[in-house]
Amino acid sequence: MVTKIILDTDPGIDDAMAIIFAEASPDIELMAVTTVFGNATIENSTRNALYLKQKYKLKADVAQGADKPLSRAPVGATTVVHGEKGLGTVEAPELLEVEADSRPAYQYIIDALTAEPGEITLVAVGPLTNLALALAAKPEIVDLVKEVVVMGGAFGENGHRGNVSPYAEANIYDDPHAADRVFSADWPVAIIGLDVTEESFFSSEYLDQLRDDAGQVGQFIWDVSRYYLKFYCERVGLEGCHVHDPSAIAYVINPQLFTMRRGPVRVVTEGPAAGYTIQKFEQRKYMHDQWKEGGSQLVGVKVQSESLLDLYRRTIIDFSQKL
Repeated sequence: MVTKIILDTDPGIDDAMAIIFAEASPDIELMAVTTVFGNATIENSTRNALYLKQKYKLKADVAQGADKPLSRAPVGATTVVHGEKGLGTVEAPELLEVEADSRPAYQYIIDALTAEPGEITLVAVGPLTNLALALAAKPEIVDLVKEVVVMGGAFGENGHRGNVSPYAEANIYDDPHAADRVFSADWPVAIIGLDVTEESFFSSEYLDQLRDDAGQVGQFIWDVSRYYLKFYCERVGLEGCHVHDPSAIAYVINPQLFTMRRGPVRVVTEGPAAGYTIQKFEQRKYMHDQWKEGGSQLVGVKVQSESLLDLYRRTIIDFSQKL
């Protein structure tokens, strides 16, 4: 069965990898790409999304979203990881033949969910500001969405706790107030965090082989990955990169690749632990419990890494042969 998705994203190198993955998969109908600040400024995020729409002739709409967090001071684009404009050394043209939808991203999300209740999955792989704004503007969307899949957070499983602070993952840290609202809302949420995304790895050899086997699509993925891999090599000491945003797409395609744990999730919003995601997964009752009012969410704790990598590779190669 084909799953309709809106991909909320801050392209971003691994975001570009995820957008192409979603478009390439026969199991996904990519309806729209909504953009948000994060890896790049909102202007560059949107230009990058439009560039991919034009380059791969995506039918998906592009709608520009939030340029700053709900409450906290912006932390700025992650140029050290993604380059000055978001796609490493690859730059989208200043002038493009395609344009963004006139509606802000949160309104686009509301309108799409209202038009097709129960049919659309929201996949968010950047800060969760657009989703929080949509919830604030129309709380009823919790009953209109099929599912919300988030790449974000870290729960300490498999030794993974944070990548921008000791206890915070980047997407959640960029807007912890938005994340807490999204995770506390009464809608079905699956969280694919560092606990599983850092268990999968695009090695330099894997990307070289994808370049050789997947035509111009593989070449583009290889090109944008150069800056990313340089960061990983110099700052993390790895010859490759973790599979962050594409893992959320893999979950939509085949949830069986992941072992999930159920329980409500809250986010620390202030102080040195801002962005820390905490799940209550035991059934014990407490006198003071600010987790019990929220929905019960799914959190990824294990992943079949080799199967995920094979799925990505096969999907991209098949896609490249159709272009």
